Amino acid sequence: MGILRLVARIMGRISTFRSYQFVLLLAAALAVVAFYYFGSERQNFSSTTKRIKQTQASHNTNRNDADLTVDIGGSHTHGSEEQGGEEQDVGDSEGYRTKKGDSGAVDQSYHALMMFTKVDKSRSLQDKFRVAMLSMVKHGHFLEGEVLVLHFVSDQASQAVGERMLDEFLLDATFEYEVLFHDVVALTQKLFPIVEAMQKHFSAGSGAYYSDAIFFLSVAMHHIMPESLTRIVQLDLDLKYRTNIRDLFQEFDRFPPGAVIGIAREMQPVYRHTFWQYRKENPQTKVGSPPPDGLPGFNSGVMLLDLRAMRASVLYNQLLKPSNVAKLADQYRFRGHLGDQDFFTMIGMEHPELFYSLACRWNRQLCTWWRDHGYGDVFQLYYRCDGPVYIYHGNCNTPIPDD
Repeated sequence: MGILRLVARIMGRISTFRSYQFVLLLAAALAVVAFYYFGSERQNFSSTTKRIKQTQASHNTNRNDADLTVDIGGSHTHGSEEQGGEEQDVGDSEGYRTKKGDSGAVDQSYHALMMFTKVDKSRSLQDKFRVAMLSMVKHGHFLEGEVLVLHFVSDQASQAVGERMLDEFLLDATFEYEVLFHDVVALTQKLFPIVEAMQKHFSAGSGAYYSDAIFFLSVAMHHIMPESLTRIVQLDLDLKYRTNIRDLFQEFDRFPPGAVIGIAREMQPVYRHTFWQYRKENPQTKVGSPPPDGLPGFNSGVMLLDLRAMRASVLYNQLLKPSNVAKLADQYRFRGHLGDQDFFTMIGMEHPELFYSLACRWNRQLCTWWRDHGYGDVFQLYYRCDGPVYIYHGNCNTPIPDD
C-alpha cells in the first residue's frame, strides 16, 4: 500500500511539471517499485536461473569424495589430460593448477605421487622436501606439449604448508606442471577394506591399524585412481635428483611382459634378517641373499606403477586376496613392518616375473644402519652400486652428498 500511495502522490503532481520532469519522476517511481518487488524475500526466479541453481546443488551433492583432490585456491582445471597419446581423465576432482605456457595444449602427461602427511609438524620433512623439489626442478626438462603432474597425498595442515613451499620451489621450473593435493582421509577410507588383511603382516605393532592403510597405497593404487590414469611414479620425499626425472618415466618401456611394477632392490641386508627363520629352514635358498644371484628384496623409495598392467594382471590381483597373503606370509615365516615394501618383497620371492628390476642408480639408498647392527661382514655385498647416480635416497635420515 505504501508503494501505491507514493505513485499516486507522484501522479497528482504531474500537471505542474514540464514533460522532461515527468519522465524523470516516472523512471524514479519504476525504480522504486522494482527495488521493493525484486529485492523482497518473494523472489521470482526465471526458469534459467532455477536450472543453474539446481545444477550447482546437484554437483555439490553428488561430488565423489572417494577420489578427492582438494582445491587449495589459485586457478584450477577440470577435464582430461593425455598420456601416451590417449586421453587421460584424472577424475572430477579439482586441484591447484600452476601450468606454465600459453598454448594450453597437452599431448602427454607424466604423473608422479608423493606422500605428504604431517609435514606441517616436521622441519626435517620440510627440509627433505626442499632438497627433493629444488633438485627435481633444476634437472627437469620436458618437451613442448608435455606436463608433469605432481600428486601429493596430504592432510589439510600439510597441504597449506606444501602450497606455500611449492610456490617458491617451482618458480624456476622450465617445464609445464600441475599440482594436485589428494585428501589422505578420503584415500584411507577407500584403501582400508582392500589392505586391512595384509596390515597385520607388514605393519609395525600388532593388529591392523586404520591409519596404516595409507602406507599400502601403491599396492592398491590401480583400484584408487581412475582407470584413465595408466602410469604413475611414486616417490619418497627424502630424494635428491641428479638427472632429468623425465628419463625415469622412460623405464616403463623396459618392462618385460607380465611385469606390473618397476622397483629397485633393497641395498641393505634388511630381508636377510627378516627372513631369518625361512633361511634357517631352507639353507640353500636365495631368499634374502645379496645380488647378483640372490633375492635381497625391494626398496619402495622409487616405484614405477603400471596401473593398466596391475588392473589387467589376474595373478597380481589374486595375490591381494587375504587368504593368499596369509598363505605366503606363513610359507616364508614373514613378519615385516615396512608396509608396501614388505608386501612387494614377499610376493617377489614367489613371483619375480611381476617386477621390473630398476637399476640401483635410480634409487641409490644411503642408509648404513645394518652395517653396524650385526651384518658388517656381508653389508658391502648389498650396498654396492656401480655407475653414475641418478637419484640419491637419504633413507633413515642419512645425509645426501652435495653435487
